[in-house]
Amino acid sequence: MPFARVIVAEKPGVARAFALYLSGGRYELRKVAGVPVYVFKQGESLHASVGVRGHLMDFDFPREYNSWRRVDPLELFEVEPVRVVREGMENYVKALQTLARSTDTVILALDADVEGEAIAFEVMDVMRRVNPRLRFLRAWFSAVTREDIIDALRNLRAPNANLANKAFARMVLDLTIGAAFTRTLTLIVEKRGALPRGRFLSYGPCQTPVLYLVVKRAIERENFQKKKFFQISATVRIGRYQLKMRHDFKYEKREDAERVAQELLRARNGLVTAASYVKRIVEPPEPLATVEMERRASRFLNIRAKRAMDIAEDLYQEGLISYPRTDTTIYPPTLNLRAIAAKFAAHEELGEYVRKVILSAPQLRVRQGKESDGAHPPIYPLRYASRDEVVKRFGLEGWKLYDLVVRHFLATLSPPMVVEEQSVEVEIARIKLKAEGLKVLEPGYTIVYPFERPQESALPHVERGAQAEVLSVKVVETETRPPPYLSEAELLRLMRKYGIGTDATMQDHIHTNVERNYFKIVRKQCIPTPLGRAVIAALSEVAPEVVSPEVRGRMEAMLKAIAEGAKDPEEVVQAVKKEFYTYLLRLKSAEEKIAPILLSAVKAVYQPSRGSPAPKSS
Repeated sequence: MPFARVIVAEKPGVARAFALYLSGGRYELRKVAGVPVYVFKQGESLHASVGVRGHLMDFDFPREYNSWRRVDPLELFEVEPVRVVREGMENYVKALQTLARSTDTVILALDADVEGEAIAFEVMDVMRRVNPRLRFLRAWFSAVTREDIIDALRNLRAPNANLANKAFARMVLDLTIGAAFTRTLTLIVEKRGALPRGRFLSYGPCQTPVLYLVVKRAIERENFQKKKFFQISATVRIGRYQLKMRHDFKYEKREDAERVAQELLRARNGLVTAASYVKRIVEPPEPLATVEMERRASRFLNIRAKRAMDIAEDLYQEGLISYPRTDTTIYPPTLNLRAIAAKFAAHEELGEYVRKVILSAPQLRVRQGKESDGAHPPIYPLRYASRDEVVKRFGLEGWKLYDLVVRHFLATLSPPMVVEEQSVEVEIARIKLKAEGLKVLEPGYTIVYPFERPQESALPHVERGAQAEVLSVKVVETETRPPPYLSEAELLRLMRKYGIGTDATMQDHIHTNVERNYFKIVRKQCIPTPLGRAVIAALSEVAPEVVSPEVRGRMEAMLKAIAEGAKDPEEVVQAVKKEFYTYLLRLKSAEEKIAPILLSAVKAVYQPSRGSPAPKSS
């Protein structure tokens, strides 16, 4: 049956949305090669919409290079990887080729980012094999709403080869470097009989620098030299108020602190030498970008970064939030913020605030950030949905993340919080005692965004020169604290700082390390395992560049230049391959040196077992 157009989306939910909005709900679900296809009419012409579930193709080495034991890993740098159909995507390829024979126009409605553009080119390759005369047009949209979809179809563009080439160059490099180093590390321990069959030690050009950051912090924590000291705390009466105060000096000996404490008790009386009460404006958060959403989901909701992104993708496909993969923190002028806020005027909890604070203002007060990826707006809610509706569809975690996005958006349109930073200083017998406090004067945006509401510890207002009397004094023993393990939120911040991965992949690199048993996340803290430490120790010993966040960041900058049209993808691939070839040479030549480091950790983790599946080529 001929179709006027075939629309190819990245996910079935988005394909269904195209059919729903373009047909007014009158569409038919069919199966082509077992794949759901939504068929509908526009006027007298018939159209089809299909979702492909991500990448259709992978890069792999020619079959003769997939033997780990017969092929020197160094040879992989000389081989041109080939494209193969991704496992599980065979039916999608068949469906696309069937549809290609039934149309002359394909609308590429893949996600509007680098990965989506790469998938668009994979779709073009698959469909052109059976119909070379096909015409391809790109639909670019940031939200799965009727308005955004129709607007995207009115403004179709040509596919962008530069964006796709960036993704393909990264895939080739990650395959080559990852496979070469994974095989080398694995063979070092395997041939010494320490690794069970089917197990391997993996390396990833993004995965391993992420592990390095986690291990580095853990080592800093363990090497921290705790130091015991003594401090003086006191209860002081000023007028009708009693304040808990402290003497800032840290004493190494208890007897020295006790002596000063006795001086305070003997003198007993003194004066207020300083009393400061300073108002400070605390601005609302900037509009929400991907990595910040993941950080806040981890920090405020205790939802892991990968899980948060999976939920965000579901909310996006359902038309509840805008496209969740964005680096932008600036609302574009074309976005009608007041109209979006008005959708929450009937919100069961926040509606009154929206009406009285946001919508009643003659002009919106908008908090803007400084970054734009030139493609998508920040993440914002598209419509109001009740808690019951979201929980029923996406579970409690789905509701929590949706609620965070709603509250974050409303916070960016809200007045700032005003706090009073307080400080009182007393001098008794030439010994200074100090107390600090905080009082919220105007809650501002924290009414709708309680995650950032500070804990108050207000001090009374006292005057400089007022009489002060010590009521009690005690010596407190304490010690310096080591730095904490990296939290997942802090790890994401560091990955963004160094340019490790993209907003679409950062959470995946964390998840891969957890799957490989290189580190665990316990109570939001990233704690390296002995195996993860051993991998970093071994690589750092002979080729520290391959674990360096800065090296991966430089590689990402080169890939970015491909997307901008400033660098040729083949030149970038060859330059990076040449660099990592020298690192692998260094690693292989130091095999005897690093083998003991790896062996001890592997023996501690793996017990010999038989019958496991052989490792896949990485």
